[in-house]
Amino acid sequence: MAVAPKKTPAAVPEHILKKRKAVEQIQADRAAALDARRKTNKAKRGEIFKRAAQYVKEYKAAEQNVIRMRRQARTTGNFYVEDQAKMVFVIRIRGINAVDPKTRKILQLLRLRQINNGVFLRLNKATLNMLKYVAPYVTFGTPNVKTIREVIYKRGFAKVGSNRMPINDNSVIEQNLGKFGIVCIEDLVHEIATVGPNFKEANAFLWPFQLSSPKGGFTKKRISFTEGGDYGDRERYINELVRRMN
Repeated sequence: MAVAPKKTPAAVPEHILKKRKAVEQIQADRAAALDARRKTNKAKRGEIFKRAAQYVKEYKAAEQNVIRMRRQARTTGNFYVEDQAKMVFVIRIRGINAVDPKTRKILQLLRLRQINNGVFLRLNKATLNMLKYVAPYVTFGTPNVKTIREVIYKRGFAKVGSNRMPINDNSVIEQNLGKFGIVCIEDLVHEIATVGPNFKEANAFLWPFQLSSPKGGFTKKRISFTEGGDYGDRERYINELVRRMN
């Protein structure tokens, strides 16, 4: 019985071999880049945790200092006057009906183009005059660290170029604010809360916050807060309103 000759395997075309080699190289490069990124992120996480712990100590020390000064003043029969606020959180509470051109322009400069928009604003002579002019259309006050952190974590979006991007991870912050020493969201909260030297850049990086209507609604938008309404300066009571709108 004759034995059939063995068939030699067909040669693989050269272009397929080149394609396989290129794919293997791409996969190896991706794996190496992923491994390097994981090591870098691990090192960054350690640094971020250290910074966050340092900021918590700083906030607690400042709070304890205020309590100590109040007690000291009370024991000596005096009054302790806290430092004036350097920054406020401004919320637009009225729409566009019957808004004169100057008021509309100021609201645009404050980036309050829609109802329930909120922004952080550094206080100086110019911004105080602007707030006085548009007071019937906004409410504002001094936020605490908890309010600043909650509103940035929950409602924070980044302005990258002219695009509104979600802050999914710290890389978005590092790419845009890393040159100012702000590499994570806790750095961003600290810069806003303390009105640091890079407050302008950090605040411009944040897209105006779009808040919800407050739970329980507003009382009377056309009456000032000091008279039992809603508009105008509400000082520390802005924290309660932001929590109802966040």
